[in-house]
Amino acid sequence: MCPFARCWQPGGYESRGTRYNIPGKKPLNYIVKNDNKAVNSYGHVLKYTGIFGGVQVLNILIGLVRNKAVALLLGPAGMGLASLYNTIASFVSQGTGFGISLSAIRHISEIFDSGDEERTRRFVLTVRAWSLVAALLGAVVCIAAAPLICSYVFDGEAHTLEVMCLAPMVALTTVTSGEMAILKGARRLRQLAVMQVWMVLAALVIAVPVYWKFRAGGIVPVLLLTAAANAALTLNYSYRLFPLRLGGAPGALGEGVGMVRLGVAFILSSVFGVGAEMVVRSFLNATASLDAVGLYNAGYMLTVTYAGMVFSAMEADFFPRLSAVNHDADAVALTVNRQIEVSLLILSPMLTAMMLALPVLLPLLFSGKFAPVVGMAQAAVLSMYARALLMPVTYITLAKGHSRAYIVTEGISAVGLVVAVIACFSRWGLTGAGFAIVAANLLDLIVILVYAGVRYRFRLSPQVLACAAVHIPLGIAAYAATCAPDVWLRICGGAGAVAISTALSLRTLYKKTSLWNKLKEKFLRK
Repeated sequence: MCPFARCWQPGGYESRGTRYNIPGKKPLNYIVKNDNKAVNSYGHVLKYTGIFGGVQVLNILIGLVRNKAVALLLGPAGMGLASLYNTIASFVSQGTGFGISLSAIRHISEIFDSGDEERTRRFVLTVRAWSLVAALLGAVVCIAAAPLICSYVFDGEAHTLEVMCLAPMVALTTVTSGEMAILKGARRLRQLAVMQVWMVLAALVIAVPVYWKFRAGGIVPVLLLTAAANAALTLNYSYRLFPLRLGGAPGALGEGVGMVRLGVAFILSSVFGVGAEMVVRSFLNATASLDAVGLYNAGYMLTVTYAGMVFSAMEADFFPRLSAVNHDADAVALTVNRQIEVSLLILSPMLTAMMLALPVLLPLLFSGKFAPVVGMAQAAVLSMYARALLMPVTYITLAKGHSRAYIVTEGISAVGLVVAVIACFSRWGLTGAGFAIVAANLLDLIVILVYAGVRYRFRLSPQVLACAAVHIPLGIAAYAATCAPDVWLRICGGAGAVAISTALSLRTLYKKTSLWNKLKEKFLRK
């Protein structure tokens, strides 16, 4: 097994190991050498999945206040319009961002682990230079392509000016993504967690008063102000770690050609994903109404976004760890399988509880107008089981830099989602769209597992298969309970599935980690 080095800022989390300084340089980080088993232990995976999952819970609680206010102030149609604007901005930003948000993490993680401070600082300058170029390109494309985008998305040019006004948001989002990649590559996990909380608070403080005053007319200003706040917060944290250096920026562009070459391939895959969502929302807008778009977006947010909080640790902690061991097949298999198992154990009780609570939560979190999307959201929750299995495996192609494979698999995923939603929505409405999300994720899982098995000889471990064999049927049972005609059958059946899933997850985590003993020791000391 090849050694694994980790870098941490003094004052942040530190593993036990040896501190290395480069002679004549001010210490920038800790290079801590651990074996792969230590950094991929159940305790480590649980800790950082828990940290970022906990941050996401806090973010969701804050976001719920914002979403409730926005739902009441804008209604489904207003939320649908905001969703379309946000999707357009994301589509342009990712399409012109050179894939820096992904490829930079991989490069910085490897350089940072080497302990070469000057090379690290130089590559940070390279990332920033390319981010600035991408930001300017994105703003220009957003303005120039606005009429074409509006003619497709809105079937006319009525919103062309508003889309043009999204250009600063596109530029700021690109710059923010570059700085976030720097922080992730440098393993500044605590800073990232704190920053995410501040971002959600900023979005709340900005959105509520602006929507209260201007209603739908405030959608674009809210998007712009939120993007500016996110950029300011990210730059503040990133510049503290790596102060801004302007000297040598033009020459640094040439040093980032390899990163950009890899990133351009990631662009296509990202465009597939965002483009698929834009096509789906455009289809709903054309065949139904903006209300349907708003309802779909609310259902998607409740399941894919909120339930996906467990996956938030993957880019911040899991992807850099996987990138560092990507040349060791055994270490890759260990890293991926343990991430899958911990994700399933944490996610499964949440999913069963969510299916049971959605009829109460959705009107409470949004408004009574969003009740028609309950069926879609409950069905879409099942897709999270497939997502927990496939996402860590998908990261193998990213960690190894196999961009063509990633493009193909993401392309299949995008096409599958669009075809499934169009077919199922046309036949069964919004509930059909929920099952379409499940079908698309199952297709993704099959494609990813087959590809990873053939090319990387990757197999799901017996522990993962056993975990999935227990928790997935419990999820299906919870969904079946929500369809029962009698209210007591729904409550008792769903509560039983939640209780069994929770008990099994806690028992497994207790056996495989020392978390409980550490918590007990801390409690007794207090």
